[in-house]
Amino acid sequence: MAEKLRFRDPDLAKVIVQKIRKVTPKDEHVKFCHVCGTHEWTITHYGLRSLLPENVEVIAGPGCPVCIVPAAEIDEAVQLAQKGVVITCFGDVLRVPGSNMSLLEAKAEGADVRVVYGVSDAVEMAKREPDKEFVFSAVGFETTAPSTAVEALVGPPENFSFLVSHRLIPPAMELLLGVGDLNISGFLAPGHVSAIIGMKPYELFPRVYRMPTVVAGFEPIDVLMGVYMLLKQCAEATARLENEYSRVVKWEGNPKALEAMERAFAVTGGNWRGIGRLPDSALKLRDELLAYDAREKYGVNVEQGKDILLGCECHLVIIGKIKPNECPMFMKACTPAKPIGACMVSSEGTCRVWAKTAAAQKVN
Repeated sequence: MAEKLRFRDPDLAKVIVQKIRKVTPKDEHVKFCHVCGTHEWTITHYGLRSLLPENVEVIAGPGCPVCIVPAAEIDEAVQLAQKGVVITCFGDVLRVPGSNMSLLEAKAEGADVRVVYGVSDAVEMAKREPDKEFVFSAVGFETTAPSTAVEALVGPPENFSFLVSHRLIPPAMELLLGVGDLNISGFLAPGHVSAIIGMKPYELFPRVYRMPTVVAGFEPIDVLMGVYMLLKQCAEATARLENEYSRVVKWEGNPKALEAMERAFAVTGGNWRGIGRLPDSALKLRDELLAYDAREKYGVNVEQGKDILLGCECHLVIIGKIKPNECPMFMKACTPAKPIGACMVSSEGTCRVWAKTAAAQKVN
């Protein structure tokens, strides 16, 4: 088992799986939810679900930052690109469907759309080409928001601005608790986001909702240990906030990153693809930085986008109500080569993770 899954410590994995089986309630279905694309990759790639008791389920929530960008915000970037503005973005953003086209399709029609590894690369492009207008599509959770904040605070060139699409994870977790038929038993909180925000933003889940919550890392051992810690809380009929990923995540998070975010951004409501508008779940540039806000600078106006195409059930995958293979389009009309839904685009999208893992297993 462990050799096939290429665990770095197969003996430790076996021990944790044995402990999981000992604390799992015999006559109760337990459902844990993670909100991290990397967690889903680890769970699926290493076959961790097959190691868990049949009555222990781990579902994927809205943990892919590219998947949840609403179509309207892709439409904004496309609109600017078609007007001659150079759009810079991460590679995963390029193929995310808008209401009518993706940035990749706009590029195919002649728009200047460029992939960058980070916002600093986009800033350097703007400095080298002062005769052109540049916009960076700032997509991501709290993990990437600090780099956007830093560049905004140091003052990019006049021909550079941001199309901010950053979102915050804790409000999405809280939303899931209101989805009646999900019946979540505990949260596996994301390690990358938690390295920035720390532990405090998760306190309300055990305190207010009596929801066991464990921050976990990304190795198979981390995920298995996180599941064990959640099951142990369930067995003890208690709810605590625990940190499995203590080698990286600190209670206070990253103070410098948080300070930069506080100085650059204000928290506002925001739309999430397939979910709708969540209060206090998005970031926008503060008033003193509006000169770098592309929406203000260019008067971008997109009233409403079309998030989900007919027949696609990406919105149900995003909140964990169905598995990718339960969508009628999965690996039929919607494939990694030709994605219909946003969940099939990003390397962190649940549908793409499932599709790529299945393809790799066929090859092996």
